[in-house]
Order: sequence, then structure tokens, then C-alpha cells
Amino acid sequence: MSADVHRGIGMTSERTRLRLVQRLRDKGIINESVLQVISELPRHIFVDEALASRSYDDTALPIGFGQTISQPYIVARMTEVLLSTGPCNKVLEIGTGSGYQAAVLSKLVDQVFSVERISGLLNKAKLRFSELGLRNIRTRLAGNEYGWASNGPYDAIILTAAPQELPTEILLQLAEGGRLLAPVGPAGKQELVLITKTSDGFEKIIIEQVSFVPLLPGGR
Repeated sequence: MSADVHRGIGMTSERTRLRLVQRLRDKGIINESVLQVISELPRHIFVDEALASRSYDDTALPIGFGQTISQPYIVARMTEVLLSTGPCNKVLEIGTGSGYQAAVLSKLVDQVFSVERISGLLNKAKLRFSELGLRNIRTRLAGNEYGWASNGPYDAIILTAAPQELPTEILLQLAEGGRLLAPVGPAGKQELVLITKTSDGFEKIIIEQVSFVPLLPGGR
């Protein structure tokens, strides 16, 4: 992919991206590394061309298969929370989707492992990672299990879809001191929760109210 496509023109220009970053600042995002990545990463290539003009709005957008690319604020917020709560050398993402969240993480952590149950989404995401030269993301098509236990334990796990309750098998893939960040609950009543694995068990903190698509077996 050419540099011109990465840079974008018109509604995908640098000025448009900087306006998005300012909106994220106004909403309370303070991690400068996260804001820098958001400003540089071409979100318009993670959506269909017909939606490119809306790609730097602070809103979720459809990506097909009944799924969405998350609102930039939520991507920035979840990334910021993970980075502020401990080491993130090895991160598992459950629900690759468009690949945007994994791409943001890849600029800020050592290794990203991402699983997706919808092959059409995963194939597109892998092409985007290749075009952007993101070589520290490993992907797999999920089966009926949750996560990617064979490559665990992980410093952090992030869910981009909401289970009614957190599956125990996901929590078991955390390293001691590891954190899991996930939306949990039914539609309309979801909370973004941070769970930390300690020597005594698990500690839970509620971050804020959110709205995500439901988590299905295999990870999205």
C-alpha cells in the first residue's frame, strides 16, 4: 500500500486525524503514546471505502457480518487502561474484527495474539497488518474455545465483544499480575471491567458503561 493511501486525502487527511485526537483529549484520554498512535494509524483502511469519509468520526462503524469497528474513544480508553495498570509485553485480543484495536496495540506492546471466529473478517485484517508492516501480530481463526491458551499466559487480555459473564477459561490464560479488560453484561447494561489476577485470586474494578456486540464462542 502506498504512502499516499496511508496518509489519506480529504476526509482522511492529517488535519482530520488531529481533530479526532483533540476529541479524545476532550473526553479524558491522557496517554500521549496512545494519542500519537491514533493520530498516525490510518483508520480509513480498516473500513469499507464507502465509509472512509466517516472513519475519523468518534463513532463505531459497521464492518460486515453484523460486527463493528469500535469507537476510537473506546479503543483509546481500553488501550490506555491496559498500559497504565502493568506490563503489556504479551497481549491477547479476543475478537480481531477489523484489526484496528490489534494494530493500535501492536505499536505499543511487544507481542499481540489475536483470535477471530469469522474468517472473512480475519482474512481482511491479516491483509491490513501486512500492508502496514505490523509483524508483531499473530492471528488465528478460533474454534469453539475462548482465547489462545497454547500461547499463554498473557500479561493482558482484551475482549472486543461482550459476554454475559466472563468465561473461566479466559481468566485462566492470565499470568499472575495479568489483567483482563472486557465489556460484560447484556445489551444496554454492559460494564467495562478490569480484572487483575493476584496470588489470592482475582480483583475486579468497574471502569465505565459501554456498548459492544455480544461475545460468541470462538471469540467474537
